[in-house]
Amino acid sequence: MLPNFRYVHAKSVKEAVKHLSDRGTRVHAGGTDLLGCLHDHVFGVQKLVSISRIKELQGITETAKGGVRIGALATITEVAESRLIKRLYPGLAQAASEVASPQLRNQGTLGGNLCQKPRCWYYRGEFHCVRKGGDRCFAVGGENQFHCIFGGEMCYIVHPSDTAPALSVLKASVKISGPGGSRIVPVETFHMPPGADPQRETVLEPGEIVTEILLPPPVPGLRSSYRKVRARRAWDFALAGMALALQLEEGAVRHARVFFSGVAPVPWRSREVEEAILGKRLDRETVSKAAEAAVKGAEPMGKNGYKIPLLKAVVEEELSAGQ
Repeated sequence: MLPNFRYVHAKSVKEAVKHLSDRGTRVHAGGTDLLGCLHDHVFGVQKLVSISRIKELQGITETAKGGVRIGALATITEVAESRLIKRLYPGLAQAASEVASPQLRNQGTLGGNLCQKPRCWYYRGEFHCVRKGGDRCFAVGGENQFHCIFGGEMCYIVHPSDTAPALSVLKASVKISGPGGSRIVPVETFHMPPGADPQRETVLEPGEIVTEILLPPPVPGLRSSYRKVRARRAWDFALAGMALALQLEEGAVRHARVFFSGVAPVPWRSREVEEAILGKRLDRETVSKAAEAAVKGAEPMGKNGYKIPLLKAVVEEELSAGQ
């Protein structure tokens, strides 16, 4: 059963921020993750503040400089089906189309997808783990087949978002509003690694909310894509995935950004893969070396060693598509 709580509709960002300064208050947008967390008693709540009626948080529009502004309330379906997004950033449209199921994409928002809680069954279950303020990560020595192979420290979750890696490779930023005003943070640094704070998923401070996502104009020759491998076609999170942004010039890679999903507590940038392909043609030898570089430094747990060959295969497949 859900806990008892007050429910208010904020008419503006300013009003929402004011409400969120109250203790025990959570923001409600699409609610696809929030309601699950409340039902599973991941956290409690005394008041929910709905931002669903704030028009300034909606819409997908092209900016004067040729980039794109996406309101935090834009649904995942809107992002996936936007002609503007498909034309300028096809990798982001692909990532959005891979999120959950059609029903959840219709309800869930882009802002919520970036801010969702981890799906670790210990965190979601009746375990007082590190992320809940305990002194132990139960995945260590436990059922860890879906946990991370990079960046594990104190907590070994994997970040659940598909859109976050795709936005990161595109150098997108989020605009945040809170009691102290507004600020802009790159999506690449928006998520909090457990080594910095195992009880936080993002850099959001109390009372702050994401209001919009900003994408810079695509550089000439940009090719972006997203590849996700999961156990089932729908409803599943990534076992391993790769967001890729390439700029090619005369057949060689002039610029590259690579982020992985499903293998780390935050969207994981692979500078190793970037360095392996930069300045080179994506021939068989280069792709093979990049796949080997992709798993450099990986530390699989007792039951997720399969992610090593899986990630290598994902890298090979995505880079080979550019040959």
